[in-house]
Amino acid sequence: MEAKVEERINQLKTLINYHNHRYYVLDSPEISDAEYDELMKELKELEEKYPRFLTADSPTQRVGAEPLVAFGVVEHRYPLLSLGNAFSRDELLAWYSRVSKLSDGRQFSFVCEHKIDGLAVALTYANGRLVTGATRGDGFRGENITQNLRTIRSVPLSVKKEAPSRFEVRGEVFLPKTGFHKLNQERAAEGLPLFANPRNAAAGSVRQLDPRITARRPLDIYIYALGYAEGKTTPESHWETMEYLKSLGFKINPNNARFDSIDRVEEYYREWVEKKESLPYEADGVVVKVDSLPLQEQLGNVGHEPRWAIAYKFPATQATTRLKSIEISVGRTGTLNPYAVLEPVSVGGVTIRQAALHNEDDIRRKDIREGDRVLVQRAGEVIPEVVGPTPESKQSPERGKEFSLLDKLKRNEQGHPLCPVADCGGVVVRSEGEVMYYCTNAACPAQAQHRLELFVSRGAMDIRGIGESQSALLLREGLVRDVADLYYLKKEDLLKLERMAEKSASNIIEAIEKSKDRPLSRVILALGIRHVGGEMAQILAQEFKDLDDLKSASREKLMSIPAVGPKIAESIIAFFGQEENLCIIEGLRGAGVWPKSEATGKEAVPLAGMEFVITGRLEAFTRQEAEARVKELGGTVKDNVTRKTSYLVVGDEPGSKLARARALGIKELNEEEFRHLLERKA
Repeated sequence: MEAKVEERINQLKTLINYHNHRYYVLDSPEISDAEYDELMKELKELEEKYPRFLTADSPTQRVGAEPLVAFGVVEHRYPLLSLGNAFSRDELLAWYSRVSKLSDGRQFSFVCEHKIDGLAVALTYANGRLVTGATRGDGFRGENITQNLRTIRSVPLSVKKEAPSRFEVRGEVFLPKTGFHKLNQERAAEGLPLFANPRNAAAGSVRQLDPRITARRPLDIYIYALGYAEGKTTPESHWETMEYLKSLGFKINPNNARFDSIDRVEEYYREWVEKKESLPYEADGVVVKVDSLPLQEQLGNVGHEPRWAIAYKFPATQATTRLKSIEISVGRTGTLNPYAVLEPVSVGGVTIRQAALHNEDDIRRKDIREGDRVLVQRAGEVIPEVVGPTPESKQSPERGKEFSLLDKLKRNEQGHPLCPVADCGGVVVRSEGEVMYYCTNAACPAQAQHRLELFVSRGAMDIRGIGESQSALLLREGLVRDVADLYYLKKEDLLKLERMAEKSASNIIEAIEKSKDRPLSRVILALGIRHVGGEMAQILAQEFKDLDDLKSASREKLMSIPAVGPKIAESIIAFFGQEENLCIIEGLRGAGVWPKSEATGKEAVPLAGMEFVITGRLEAFTRQEAEARVKELGGTVKDNVTRKTSYLVVGDEPGSKLARARALGIKELNEEEFRHLLERKA
């Protein structure tokens, strides 16, 4: 009986994967949605009845996983490089000339691909199954978003048996235009901020802590490269490699093309300049690659860019209209951001009513004034911006006056400019040498959600269960106004929130209570003082007894600390000079969140003088958490192994640092040994 059940489950998985491929990759479905749903229903019922036959690559496992607590870090075996840009035919030909010289005059072909406006990811498969999915990150390390990438229907959970035993493919996750517009319509209806462009929407979607949110968004992917392969010989040209990956079930852009001359590349580019609006996705250019993989290897890289590829960018789409006014918004970090309110104008098929103006210095440099007729462009088909006034406007004797951001702001009784956000009242400052003005009020409504997200994050107070959506909900429902209010929440308050279960509410209250024991450095970081990151918070926590001591520090005292410069000193003083911020400090004190200095003697820094390097993926820690724990105990964390390295912490899938450490005889710690060391020294 069980043998028949297992056989039927395998048949269903094969059948559903086939229809997923037909629908999501080939865009050629063979069955109706209702028939597909029946297959999924039967598979789910069998797996629930016989859970021993449930496998990680089952189609039923794409949706419904529990929310991730946080993302781990994945080290890329080979870096995910960025591309150099060409903005004209001359720049493309200059790139071609450099490649020709470096290839000793050999003839070579090109592959052209659309430069899609999405998020680059790396997918690793072992023994035919998807094991890891990661973002590009800094090119060397990315976030582990495997759970979320598994929800994308065009990402194969398993591949054919003839695939390499272990390999990595690279691709671009994107949100089609129709999905992007629908998502923004839904967010507008819910009163949520709109995504600025499809790339932001795609990035925000795959970086959700809850994979179920990702699963509800119509994300897609095109694979554009093979990162590496083990156990099998793969083709020696990029074009043939893409065909090979297509045969394994990966989705390859059908608009890719191969050419033998740079003139044909130029023709392909001009064709898509004319037709780009017809594409179902946003693209801002054509990626031109040398087809021969051995030649790619010979050409190598310069800095973080490959010599063998370049992004030939589409020209920006432009139009002229009247600049009605310049208004000010407040960003998540408190920066005051000017933006243009325009008479509606169609730019590249999209109606533009507002556009970016960057900062006051840029506005003055371009001589942009209210009432001007201005040139507006959508650079890369994404972000509208004002290029500058038309020549006729600049010559008009009736032009408005030169823009001044401070003239747009109200002032308090002392004459200080105030934040433009209603009910804020924070003083606006501009530090010496900076281009941006910013609001110094930590309780500013426009900054509140961002500050709340920072406060509860794992590197700061580490309050599990409160993420982006919960932060927005708490603020919207008036349960918190600032970060200190978290400590006065009751379980019954949380249970009033939509979709809040009793267990979840209990867990959040417990996590808030646990966070009261965080060290002073974590509290300082969590406050979100401008220019004060993790390392600076550590330094301040060792110099001052508590928050009162830091609050009363003079500029001279702060500047006497070697790592503190004028910008940081002024920022700290400005922060504690605001009444609203002092109320937050008192709220934390009243709740019992009042850690003392971490500089109580040598015993407080038991890892002083020790250097740690971390390689591979850790299970119990994020990379940020592991580094913070070492620093709290007085140690340092470096990126590279040297003879000064005290310990190499080795997680799953370690990189080249392991071989380097062994060559130098550096002591290795596995994750359990690392955890025990921290516990002994704490």
